[in-house]
Amino acid sequence: MDPASQDINLNSPNKGLVVDHSDSLSDVPVEGAVGNSANPLPPGLTEEEAEELRTELTKVEEEINTLRQVLSAKERHAAELKRKLGLSPLNEFRQNLTKSWQDVQTSNAYLSASATLDDIARSEAYKKTQETLSQAGQKTSAALTTVGTVISRRLGDMRNSATFKSFEDKMGNLKYKVVGPRGNGEAVSSPTDTTPTQENPPF
Repeated sequence: MDPASQDINLNSPNKGLVVDHSDSLSDVPVEGAVGNSANPLPPGLTEEEAEELRTELTKVEEEINTLRQVLSAKERHAAELKRKLGLSPLNEFRQNLTKSWQDVQTSNAYLSASATLDDIARSEAYKKTQETLSQAGQKTSAALTTVGTVISRRLGDMRNSATFKSFEDKMGNLKYKVVGPRGNGEAVSSPTDTTPTQENPPF
């Protein structure tokens, strides 16, 4: 039994049986075949030149497939070497990030911007602005300290005034009337307190 003549489609009801495909294959047009009416030759191209270009195209496509297979094998080999060296994708990302940052720092644009910032920092206008802001900050700090001292002194004076003492006494009396002697920390039992005392504790 010739394996080429066997039906190998696993879903076919004729699976494993000898099938004659010679009739069915001869009727199917082959794409790119000579004399194919679906792909007429461009003007100015002879049949021999077209055949030569088809042959070259086939060779190039085979080379592309071969190169893809080689690249895939090289990538697998590189991944295996990285695994053996203990290089994880995270470590690789860090190394790439570090290298990229070093590349940025050595780039002309970064060096130019850095030099411009250094020039600005050394300029007279920058120094004057920095001094002015420093002085303003010191004066603001001193003013806030003075305001805080004045407010503190005024509150102390107000607390010692006769009006405040009179108000404080009135509030104290009101508190005593509302809360009673308990408000001062004294424990006085009222007649409404019904806290039961137990002679025999539970434990």
